[in-house]
Amino acid sequence: MISADIAALLYLLAGVLFILALRGLSSPRTARQGNLQGMVGMGIAILTTLAVAAPSDWISWLLIIGGLGIGGGIGAYMARTVKMTDMPQLVAAFHSLVGLAAVFVAAAALYAPEAFGIGAVGAIHPQALVEMSLGVAIGAFTFTGSVIAFAKLNGNMSGKPIILPARHAIHIAMGLVLIGLVWAFVVTGNPWLFWLTTILALVLGGLMIIPIGGADMPVVVSMLNSYSGWAAAGIGFTLGNTALIITGALVGSSGAILSYIMCKAMNRSFISVILGGFGADSSAAAAAEDDRPVKQGAAEDAAFLMKNAGKVIIVPGYGMAVAQAQHALREMADLLKKEGVTVKYAIHPVAGRMPGHMNVLLAEANVPYDEVFELEDINSEFAQSDVAFVIGANDVTNPAAKTDKTSPIYGMPVLNVEDAGTVLFIKRGMAAGYAGVQNELFFRDNTMMLFGDAKKVTEDIVKSLGH
Repeated sequence: MISADIAALLYLLAGVLFILALRGLSSPRTARQGNLQGMVGMGIAILTTLAVAAPSDWISWLLIIGGLGIGGGIGAYMARTVKMTDMPQLVAAFHSLVGLAAVFVAAAALYAPEAFGIGAVGAIHPQALVEMSLGVAIGAFTFTGSVIAFAKLNGNMSGKPIILPARHAIHIAMGLVLIGLVWAFVVTGNPWLFWLTTILALVLGGLMIIPIGGADMPVVVSMLNSYSGWAAAGIGFTLGNTALIITGALVGSSGAILSYIMCKAMNRSFISVILGGFGADSSAAAAAEDDRPVKQGAAEDAAFLMKNAGKVIIVPGYGMAVAQAQHALREMADLLKKEGVTVKYAIHPVAGRMPGHMNVLLAEANVPYDEVFELEDINSEFAQSDVAFVIGANDVTNPAAKTDKTSPIYGMPVLNVEDAGTVLFIKRGMAAGYAGVQNELFFRDNTMMLFGDAKKVTEDIVKSLGH
């Protein structure tokens, strides 16, 4: 056991390390250091919690150590085996576990309040009832919402919006009932109201995410990240755990800020993402455009064009992630630089399936940080580039976002790849993008399609450059 003052100091130290971790993760150059600081902070928080609430019997210690061992073992296994392409759904799965943990802790506090210092059974402090009800409502919502997000990202459910009849009215009615249940539980402390709140929040979480289409998934992931943080903070108050309150507040606020950035990058309001589908009416338009002719080329053509270019801008997307083509792409860029070609990478904020997805993949391939640029920093340079090399990025390069007011992606800022002298576009086929919208770029006169697996096509280009 340690004193409350020492515990408070250690929790404060852990909180400072968490803040430094977030600061470090804001840049690829300091991400490794930030990750390490976060790990150290979490280690301090766990050990301090164990020291403060050290049980006196060996059975409790056995359960705690067993839980840490099982959880840590599963985490280590997943860290070593999960592919980078599966990282978005892994993050969604983690969010679901945070929400579920909040529900379990709130239930434990409800039935054993004396262990948490919040009163006795049937006489829990009103403040604790408020914290519990908010924690369980947000946690349950986060759990089922994250499960649906996981299923959509993992391909277990269609990425297209699943539109339910009168969904807005249903969501509003359920939200009002949920608020009423929370109020009634706080007033009465009735366990049945607690479980009704939990069940309704579980159902509402699933129903709110089902109508959201695949193109909005980066926003959904960051939004659920925020929800999981607020659920943790609410339970932190119930437990009286400073570290959990700090951590939850940091995750909740950073997730909310990231959601705002994502919505701004897509020119969409946060409310519209939560309440509406995306790309629901685009399938007919995409089917009508599939039979238009496109200019098709081979790896040798692409190698010749880029080898004789002065400037090439590479635009990576989810197709690169699926094919694991980042290493071949870096090799191609290295060969081009040896020929005197200026090479840069353009990253759209919502490229891939989660924020920063492309940055992580390029860093994994040891692409220099100073060659990677965000949309607002490089968009004006496409007009001065000889070649734009698009590898699996679809919706974020679609010019229809700027010209077609009937398109569901209209108004979303996109990369101006069509302004380049030549656009080389690697894609498996002519299928529409994740938003269900056909890309107008395919049919431009200055676009050459390179059909095939992104890694295989890039490797063929590398071979041609080496000859």
